[in-house]
Amino acid sequence: PTMAHSKALLVLENFIGGKFVPCSSYIDSYNPSTGDVYCRVPDSGKEEVEAAVKAAKDAFPVWSSKSPLERSQILNKLADLIEHDLEAFAQAESKDQGKTITFARTVDIPRAVHNFRFFASSILHHVTECTEMPTMGCVHYTSRAPVGVAGLISPWNLPLYLLTWKIAPAIACGNTVVAKPSEMTSVTAWMMCKLLEKAGVPPGVVNVVFGTGAKAGEALVCHPDVPLISFTGSTLTAQRITEKSAPHCKRLSLELGGKNPAIIFDDADLSQCIPTTVRSSFANQGEICLCTSRIFVQRGIYSEFLKRFVAEAKKWKTGNPSDPTIDVGALISKEHLEKVRNYVKRAQAEGARVLCGEGVDPLALPPVNQKGYFMLPTVIAEVKDESCCMQEEIFGPVTCVVAFDTEEEVIKRANGVKYGLAATVWSSNVGRVHRVAHRLQSGLVWTNCWLVRDLNLPFGGMKASGIGREGAKDSYEFFTEVKTITIKH
Repeated sequence: PTMAHSKALLVLENFIGGKFVPCSSYIDSYNPSTGDVYCRVPDSGKEEVEAAVKAAKDAFPVWSSKSPLERSQILNKLADLIEHDLEAFAQAESKDQGKTITFARTVDIPRAVHNFRFFASSILHHVTECTEMPTMGCVHYTSRAPVGVAGLISPWNLPLYLLTWKIAPAIACGNTVVAKPSEMTSVTAWMMCKLLEKAGVPPGVVNVVFGTGAKAGEALVCHPDVPLISFTGSTLTAQRITEKSAPHCKRLSLELGGKNPAIIFDDADLSQCIPTTVRSSFANQGEICLCTSRIFVQRGIYSEFLKRFVAEAKKWKTGNPSDPTIDVGALISKEHLEKVRNYVKRAQAEGARVLCGEGVDPLALPPVNQKGYFMLPTVIAEVKDESCCMQEEIFGPVTCVVAFDTEEEVIKRANGVKYGLAATVWSSNVGRVHRVAHRLQSGLVWTNCWLVRDLNLPFGGMKASGIGREGAKDSYEFFTEVKTITIKH
């Protein structure tokens, strides 16, 4: 871009110790719907992380000694401030991430607000345990205390939503924070930083360092004064985090990928099942770790399901994310779009049939979006279970539909991947719903619905989908250290 053009670019700064601090070098961030650079993000490393950790350590004694009620009031105030600016946050999230303005308005930003309100409330209701040993003249009780500086690394698919899902419980419990959002989607985190002082968050309690995983993320994970790391992202990155943090015996919470099955029995209510499964396959461009990417349909209804499912998928409109009538926005980056397209090509090379979407239907875009990273909702049939499209997380608007015969067979096939995050089961037989739900290796099972969440309950995956759970009780346990105290009287 020319100098005149670059003047108009948004330039973000790190937020350390309650102040915005410029960085010596920057990374370009693209608007996925146009392919243009629209923002410069700090390219932070060791030095910036060091300063942020120091600020967080300095702020810890005062913040951790506040009562839960005082912290709760501050979290609620922050929620109010974000909600007041909901439209500005939604516009920024849509532009930065490529998601539709509708999704940002109705899902991302409201959920970020709810995250703060939820933990502001739940922090007031935890109780500790107590037991007695009358014969020994002893009473035991537990106490919980914040751990220290929490390192929080969040992904690009639901930027503010997943960042606040970590920040809220961390600071509600009395920890201080150094957060690193994805370098591809940093704008809403930076906007949130502008509201912290007004909400009453003391300087140094929340520090945000922008940059890449390889530089800023690594420096955070390797820092000896950061005892906990909460990470949401890819399984590959999580392996690196685990290796790097092992010498320091850090406490890890890892929420990773999924290859989520939907199992549709022949007694399913298709009028509910089809629109929901289209949504669970293509919402947020398929860029949600909970999206359905393997659909198993019982043979008796397979051809009817396929016909109706493809017809419904074709109704989803792809285009400019700022248009409120659009269902599918842009994918996050040029590289990611290429990767997702390659999966479709590989499926075709293996003899699978692409029924709609990529390479089959024409994609018409407005002139301003010609260079954006768009892809139509794509449905693939006749894919073998061992195909990479059925085994690896694609993380785009692509889903595979295959037939099955028996309950026993489909459970085995659904479990036949390395992931185990979420699953959906569609059947009107209540006994079968329970049986199948119990046998799926999956941290979450939705039956006859998708993405209905109670934040009180554990969220997280089995196998390569992660370690640990997040939720009212689980997040509280992760972000506090428990101590058992025995008193002899």
